[in-house]
Amino acid sequence: HPACSPLLQAARGYARPVTRKRKDIPSHLDDLPPTLLKKEYANLPIMNSVDDVVKRLLSLEMASQKEKMKVKTQQLVEKVRRSPNDNGSFEVQGKFKKGRILIRTLEEHLQRHPKDKRNRRCMLMDLDRRRKMLGYLRRVNYSTFENTCKQLDIQYSPPQPYTRRVTKRWLVKKAFCIKVFQEKQKLKAAERLKQRREWRARARAARAQQE
Repeated sequence: HPACSPLLQAARGYARPVTRKRKDIPSHLDDLPPTLLKKEYANLPIMNSVDDVVKRLLSLEMASQKEKMKVKTQQLVEKVRRSPNDNGSFEVQGKFKKGRILIRTLEEHLQRHPKDKRNRRCMLMDLDRRRKMLGYLRRVNYSTFENTCKQLDIQYSPPQPYTRRVTKRWLVKKAFCIKVFQEKQKLKAAERLKQRREWRARARAARAQQE
């Protein structure tokens, strides 16, 4: 049969799509030990007397990515905390540690899926938000800013100054806007002078009636 000819079968096999292997990208959550307990069960005293199977179920070995991110966030908080009871400083309350984890997670996701524009936009927004917060901390307390960047492994890059190309059309438009603004200020000044004269005339009439 012509449909089962060896030449046609070879052509079909040649036209099959090639299955590409996914790149094995290392995750920033791989440094967490699998025997570490989850955040909710880490400080419970009863965990010292439970079975090993229960410990495995409540450890990071069986945890999801969201639970691992919670543990990673707590570790980053301990790095930037000024004292054991520090819960109100800007670097602890700020979103540096959470933003760092989300940005690293999105970077790994975009390496696997480079065409995901929505997550790329979210990552750029998180980067911009973190840059603003680091800029504020840099202005307020530079030593804390340096320590935070060092402990969280963040490289701060200040925003580039805005520059505009000066063209003839832009200069003419700017001069026209300035002229319109000045004419509007003159009209407002004339209206204010008229109102003041009316107020003074009313005040004089009221004084004359009282006398």
